[in-house]
Amino acid sequence: MAIGIPAGPFVLKDCALLSVATGQRAQNLRELRECLVTVHPQAIYNHFWGGLLRPHFDDPEYNNDFASWANRGLHDKRLAERLGILDPANFDSIEELRRELLEVLDERLDESTFVPWARTDEQFHFVRSQMVVFDTGLQFATAGELAGALPTVSVGSIFYHVVAARWRPPVHQDDFRIWLERFGPEHEALVHALAELDPYFHSLSELRAQMVSLFDRWLVRRAPCTSC
Repeated sequence: MAIGIPAGPFVLKDCALLSVATGQRAQNLRELRECLVTVHPQAIYNHFWGGLLRPHFDDPEYNNDFASWANRGLHDKRLAERLGILDPANFDSIEELRRELLEVLDERLDESTFVPWARTDEQFHFVRSQMVVFDTGLQFATAGELAGALPTVSVGSIFYHVVAARWRPPVHQDDFRIWLERFGPEHEALVHALAELDPYFHSLSELRAQMVSLFDRWLVRRAPCTSC
């Protein structure tokens, strides 16, 4: 493919996550650690990223379910904070993220004089996710067309093209940047600006608003001067 010649339009997709029970549950920190060794990778993915597509009513300061449970179920603020600062966007695979989780739990178990327990009605239930993808029927030939539609794009589309895309090859790339790079240097500054966004520490609506701002800023900067 020649540099600077787009391969085709940007095809907008939407998605939803279906929850699937794994049957694995934990009532204390040691059981949580044991389950994490064998639980399906999509369960770990779901407990880090799935919250972006479902409403939150408690523990808004924690971005993953493990940290929220450590705080609410185990009443272990120190563990919750350690789990809460883990950014899954920094890992190359779910297995690498799993290993880091196990290290955090092992460290906490080693320094604890007793194993924290949760009440029976506050067990941690491992739930994996299954993604369902929808075709919106929308396609965009230029970055300007995409920018015009971006404010009304669903959060499901943002999740699919930004969050889920980062785990598809090439890892750590979102679909917007991959598509814009096909135009060559024309949108290089916009691509670099989008790369600075971290999808994990923002809601999907906040992430969309930030993307809208970047598209507006960099496309306007590159627009030709008609009054010169």
